[in-house]
Amino acid sequence: MMDSKKMEQSAQYIKMTQTPIPNLVLRLGLPTTISMLVTNVYNVADTYFVSQLGTSASGAVGIIFGLMSIIQAFGFMLGQGSGSILSRSLGAKDVEKASRIASKAFFTSLAAGFVITVLGLLFLEPLMLLLGSTETILPYAKTYATYILFAAPFMTASFTMNNIIRYEGRASYAMIGLMTGGFLNIFGDWFLMEICHMGISGAGISTAVSQFVSFSILLFMFLSGKTQCRLSLRRCMQMREEKELLAISKTGFPSMVRQGMSSISTMLLNSRAAVYGDAAVAAMSIVGRICFFAFAVGLGIGQGFQPVSAYNYGAKKYSRVRKAFFFTTIVGEVLLSIMIAIGLLFSKELIGIFRDDADVIAIGTVALRAQLITLFLLPMTSCTNMLFQSVGRNKEATLLASLRNGLALIPTLLILSSTVGLLGIELSQSVADIVTWLITMPFAIRFIRKLPADDIES
Repeated sequence: MMDSKKMEQSAQYIKMTQTPIPNLVLRLGLPTTISMLVTNVYNVADTYFVSQLGTSASGAVGIIFGLMSIIQAFGFMLGQGSGSILSRSLGAKDVEKASRIASKAFFTSLAAGFVITVLGLLFLEPLMLLLGSTETILPYAKTYATYILFAAPFMTASFTMNNIIRYEGRASYAMIGLMTGGFLNIFGDWFLMEICHMGISGAGISTAVSQFVSFSILLFMFLSGKTQCRLSLRRCMQMREEKELLAISKTGFPSMVRQGMSSISTMLLNSRAAVYGDAAVAAMSIVGRICFFAFAVGLGIGQGFQPVSAYNYGAKKYSRVRKAFFFTTIVGEVLLSIMIAIGLLFSKELIGIFRDDADVIAIGTVALRAQLITLFLLPMTSCTNMLFQSVGRNKEATLLASLRNGLALIPTLLILSSTVGLLGIELSQSVADIVTWLITMPFAIRFIRKLPADDIES
């Protein structure tokens, strides 16, 4: 048994350090891309079904997006923080450390989700108002959020396990869990809202149940021995490496910043848009979902790049890190260009699918076209951020993660909304994307140029 396990670990090491970069990145990235597309399809399905309840209900989707960002912030921080460390540990052939890191991240994510549930339910109405809800959107937002909060522990743990599995180089396993939950959510939305007429409660229940199913499938992958890392409370409680949880948090902090900034900017966007009515809140929410769906293609390939860069950096095969960066960026640009072209050609029609409201379509079309034009800049900025986080360059990764939805967007949104009103809200994300690209470029060039030669003995 032990010999077969060592043989499997050796085969995985060879796969991650010797497979040609294009094949490896695509092999790991395609399952992630598919799972992200399915995830975004069910996000879009949520938006579509909820929007049929009215403009105020449609606006509630944007409010819940801010809540989901808070939950994701903890899941991604622990998942990508542990994933980066354990992948480098596996590259250095230290499987026990990798299992210890995975265990600490998993149990901590469950605890973090439980805290979010308790605090969120205790302060539900103030939280919804803080996230940008208007008085007319509030009843829908509170109902939807209640079910999301009950599912928070399973959501944070699922995000964590998904990232751990991806960083092991087993993206197809992660895909199974996410896709199953995604398809279940789509069916649940249709059945509970259209057949059972449960309204927005149906959307909330569907999301909660699908998240629990995804959690169960991902956990089964670990418990059945399909992963290199082993989850156990004993490993979580080992104190001889008491700084490991701190290391996980530091490495994953860029993800926390990225998601946290997304939540803050969503609050600000909703509150600024609310000045122009529920139609503006609904329109910006729909635009955000459409753009993220388009970007999911490039982001999925980028998430295939993360374990490749971390594993090979740990194995001191720096030329492969460099090749993977350039290949991933180019593929992301090509794929995203196709999505952008489709979006620009059918902007009005895409907005109209979700809400047949003249004001929503007018506001959304301008914002969608503006965001799609600068979406072309995202593959390079995202790959650079992923690269720094994967190799443990936490300070640079945190700075870059804070730009697009935070340090660049928040001031831009405040200034433009105050000076040119609604148009400023519609254009703010595009301006922020340009600023983010200009700041990120020098970091990418400097790091790639300074990568050392490969360690021949590794």
